[in-house]
Amino acid sequence: MYLNSSYFLFILPALALSLWASWRTHAAFKKYSQVRTLRGLTGSQAAQEMLRYAGISDVQVVPTNGFLSDHYNPANKTLNLSEATYASNSVAAVGVACHEAGHAVQHAAHYRPMWLRSALVPTANLGSSAGYFVMLFGLILHSMNMIYVGALLFSAVLLFQLVTLPVEFDATARAKRLAVDAGIVTPQERPGMDRVLNAAAMTYVAAVVSTLMTLLYYLLQAAGMSSRRG
Repeated sequence: MYLNSSYFLFILPALALSLWASWRTHAAFKKYSQVRTLRGLTGSQAAQEMLRYAGISDVQVVPTNGFLSDHYNPANKTLNLSEATYASNSVAAVGVACHEAGHAVQHAAHYRPMWLRSALVPTANLGSSAGYFVMLFGLILHSMNMIYVGALLFSAVLLFQLVTLPVEFDATARAKRLAVDAGIVTPQERPGMDRVLNAAAMTYVAAVVSTLMTLLYYLLQAAGMSSRRG
C-alpha cells in the first residue's frame, strides 16, 4: 500500500479534530438558532446595522444558497448570507451575520492579513488541486524529488490557512464587540453568540492541523527514501 499505517496515525487525530469541530459548530448553531434576539433583528438587518455603526455604506447584503455558506466578497463588496442566516432573527443567525460584517469592517480598515489572504488565493487553489496528487504520485513512483515538489505546492494551502486564522479570529472579535456596542444584541445575549462563533473558529484550527499532518507525513516518507538510498 502506498499509504501505510503510519499515514492513519498522522491523519486520524486531525480527522477526529475536524469532525469534533464540525459537530460542535452545528450543535451550537442548532441550539442558538432556536433563541430569538430581544431586538428581533434578522441576520440581514443585523449585518446592515453593524455596517452602518462602523460607517460603511458601500457594502450590499444579499442572500445566498447553502447551509452556513455565509461569506464576504471583497471583490464586489457583497456580504452573502445563507438561508439559515439572512431571514432568521436568532442569536446564531445574528452572530454569523455580524461575523461576516466583521470582514467588511476589516476590508474598510485595510486590515493587512485580509489583503494577504486574498493575494494567496490563486496559489492556495493551485496547491490544493495539484500539490496533494503530486505528492501521492511521488510516493507511488518512489520519487523523492516529486514529493518535495508536491509538498512545496501543498504548503501554499497551509500558508493560506495560517493567514486565515488571524483574519477569522479578528472578524469574530470585531463582531462580538460591535454587536453589543451597536445594540444589536444585549450583553446577556453575547455568551450564546460567542459559543456559535467560537465553535466555528475551531473549524479553521482543525483545517490547519489536518493540512499540517498530511504535509508532515509525505515529507517524512521522502526523508525515509533519502535515508534508504544513503
